[in-house]
Amino acid sequence: MSRTLRVGGLVPLTTLDYPGRLACVVFCQGCAWRCRYCHNPLLIPPRGRQELEWEQVLAFLQRRQGLLEAVVFSGGEATLQACLPDAMAQVRALGFKVGLHSAGINPAAFARALPGADWIGFDVKALAEDCANITGVRGSGMANWHSLDLLLASGIAYECRTTVHWHLLEPSGLLSLARRLNERGVTRFVVQRVRTADMLDPSLSKAPAPPPLPALWEALGQLFPAFEVRG
Repeated sequence: MSRTLRVGGLVPLTTLDYPGRLACVVFCQGCAWRCRYCHNPLLIPPRGRQELEWEQVLAFLQRRQGLLEAVVFSGGEATLQACLPDAMAQVRALGFKVGLHSAGINPAAFARALPGADWIGFDVKALAEDCANITGVRGSGMANWHSLDLLLASGIAYECRTTVHWHLLEPSGLLSLARRLNERGVTRFVVQRVRTADMLDPSLSKAPAPPPLPALWEALGQLFPAFEVRG
């Protein structure tokens, strides 16, 4: 097992991935799910073709102290790497806020990473009973929603977001999903329109044109104190 974080890529500056902060994004290598609309398929294998050494990332962050405000660990699925909590602690020791993008693939691993995060962007794939149609993995819905419950109980700042491809999730299904999130106590929800380039499932490469949905967006806006559509 690698003792240092396996990094598949780095975005040196972003204003989008950590709310209100200038951040960089560390893309962690490896994912156990095979989401059909995944737009980073090169990050799925446990080892990447062109990985960055974690020491290189730390050196970059040391040069950016006082300039960047936050570091976001994304993926792939960052929480599947056992050394993630240590990497998060190293980043915090340098004075950065720590963000995490996760789908909670393994609830126990997600729980270990939670204390190291200041903010989490949590991917809710679908209703628990429908997740496998997206992830290709049986039981993924139970894991996804169990981790959501862990997040909500933690008190850590967050947003929940769902990526929408209209071949996989109809407007009525999205509304049902949002209602269940509301029942769970979610207060911030983001709908992300799918990126059609480089998707894992090539049959989805041409996303259908989004239907006119003002009534749906209005209904979702009434369910959450904070609601946003992106993309």
